[in-house]
Amino acid sequence: MRPDRTRKILLVGMAAAALTAGALPVLGPVPAAADGSCQVDYDVVNGWDGGFQADISITAGNRVDGWDISWDFPADTAVTSAWNVDWNQTGTTFTGSDVGWNARIGAGETVRVFGFVGSGSTVTPEGISVNGTLCDGQTPPTPDPTPSPTPTDPPTDPPGDPVRIMPLGDSITGSPGCWRGNLWQLVTDAGYDVDFVGSQYAGCAPAGADLDHEGHGGALVTNVVASGETRTWLEQNTPDVVLLHFGTNDVWSNVPPSQILDAYSSIVADLRELNPDATVLAAQIIPLEPDASFGCTDCAQRAVNLNAQIPAWAASLSTAESPIVVVDQWTGFDASNDAYDGVHPNDSGNVKIAARWFDALDDVLS
Repeated sequence: MRPDRTRKILLVGMAAAALTAGALPVLGPVPAAADGSCQVDYDVVNGWDGGFQADISITAGNRVDGWDISWDFPADTAVTSAWNVDWNQTGTTFTGSDVGWNARIGAGETVRVFGFVGSGSTVTPEGISVNGTLCDGQTPPTPDPTPSPTPTDPPTDPPGDPVRIMPLGDSITGSPGCWRGNLWQLVTDAGYDVDFVGSQYAGCAPAGADLDHEGHGGALVTNVVASGETRTWLEQNTPDVVLLHFGTNDVWSNVPPSQILDAYSSIVADLRELNPDATVLAAQIIPLEPDASFGCTDCAQRAVNLNAQIPAWAASLSTAESPIVVVDQWTGFDASNDAYDGVHPNDSGNVKIAARWFDALDDVLS
């Protein structure tokens, strides 16, 4: 179970009327747009043996037009990958800045500005500053005596009746698609009672994760629908929710988007026949950017073309009883940093994929 390690840390800007007793002084000039108090949330959202994932949010007192953040980690703690931030670490000192599109934070607005995967201690770092202003009132993190579920409202499913979730796709879902372990931990830490289902079983950190799934390496969704295999999978383990990330091999094989979407439609029809109230979370697939030596120089654009048609397809088939929700797995996924071969996700990619699935699942399960 992950501890709730969010720490709201007050930053005192130069426009503050006065420093309270014991407050740390401002160490340097702050841009006028960043004046006023604000908060930084250092939130450890996932953890495993030797590593963790953290999200960083800023709540601005006055509008911020560009931010630079820094802190000092405990010894032997390091960032291994990060997204939505231009970052560097020297020794224990981490520095990061916005990447343009996430530079602006409105007055009173809270923005999750970036995230990272790290190794070592999950203790809140010291000396956190934004735009040269040192944080005030830092204290070591104190785990809550009992973990608090992420959603405000408890899950609606009664005890003993877990929601059956089928991860359905190709190798990005099956193996090495270990985002399933990250997702399982996010879902269970949030207090939801779920059961991952499928005919496949593949190891995936963390230990104890539910490993059932329906990810089939090398499979084309158009082929397995035509052969009737997807119908069999759905009959064997009929789910309440399907996580559909399928089509990468079809894109690689230059199958037109219309045929891929027809296969999606067949899956939806079969699922609804078996479970009329089932929900489909349909992914816009992660970027596909293999090295030119793989001989698929058009793959990146083909993935874009497929993703562009998924929202309209989903809207045309979605119903109140059986909604189809589009999950954008494309945006923010950097194939050069989040995939080890331009196709299959690495550790940071798995964290991102799981986080996107969880955001959508949280709405379904709450």
